[in-house]
Amino acid sequence: MINFSKYSWIYFLISIFFIGVGMFSIVKWGYRYSIDFVGGTNLEYQADKIVKQQTVRQIIEKNKVESVFLETKDKSITLRTKPLTELQEKTLKAFLEKDLKIKLTVLRSETVGPTLGKETINKTVVASILAIIGILVYMSFAFKGFNYAFAAVLAMIHDFLVVIGSYSLLSHFYRAEVDTLFVTALLTTMSFSVHDTIVIFDKIREYLQTEGREDIEYFANKALTETMVRSVNNSMTIVFMLLALALMGGTTIRFFIITLLIGTITGTYSSPFVATPILVWFEKRKKKKNI
Repeated sequence: MINFSKYSWIYFLISIFFIGVGMFSIVKWGYRYSIDFVGGTNLEYQADKIVKQQTVRQIIEKNKVESVFLETKDKSITLRTKPLTELQEKTLKAFLEKDLKIKLTVLRSETVGPTLGKETINKTVVASILAIIGILVYMSFAFKGFNYAFAAVLAMIHDFLVVIGSYSLLSHFYRAEVDTLFVTALLTTMSFSVHDTIVIFDKIREYLQTEGREDIEYFANKALTETMVRSVNNSMTIVFMLLALALMGGTTIRFFIITLLIGTITGTYSSPFVATPILVWFEKRKKKKNI
């Protein structure tokens, strides 16, 4: 049996480091938001010849269109602006064709108002709160103890902080945008974290029921020793699949896959090295109070 509890302070330092770096990134650089959250118009054109980005920018500014993002690559033009009406979109396209002396084909045109963006944020927050409450209620009932539920939720919050911090770094260095796919990956990470934690906690509860309630730390180490290989093997199958998708998949879902990859790794880590030490600490405090 491996004494995992002996190195709890190391796990604590590792978690503090990664969460600290992520929080620094959020405070310093924040995020790039997609139109799903802040509203705007996404336009993508295919030109019949290569155009210069600076020239396109000058034409956009000349027509008093507020540009949030502009990129030209080969013959494609990708543009994000403040919300435009259908007439404004047609006018902008006409001016680009006239001034650049090119023919443009519209590949994508979508507009989302800021009201819908705020609604998405509100629904995300509500969904997260409901998930946390549901987990607290379910685990308190299933394990007949609030400490199990609270430890699992704290580990889930740990994973949440690691993922949002990591995504802020991706947003700053690789222009990843916060969109509905990111929200999906975040909620999936939260569920994966709790799933793995329940497996370990169930094993600890089994030992407590069959061998007595003498040493929670001993049973936690025993449960981790028995479940560690299975947890790692299970996670590695997911990691390999996500790695393949991240490397070979399209750019549209790349950051979604990377977020899931980060969430899977941190979820695998937090169950034995965050949730379990917290549970041991809570149970020891509870035992001292009852003495």
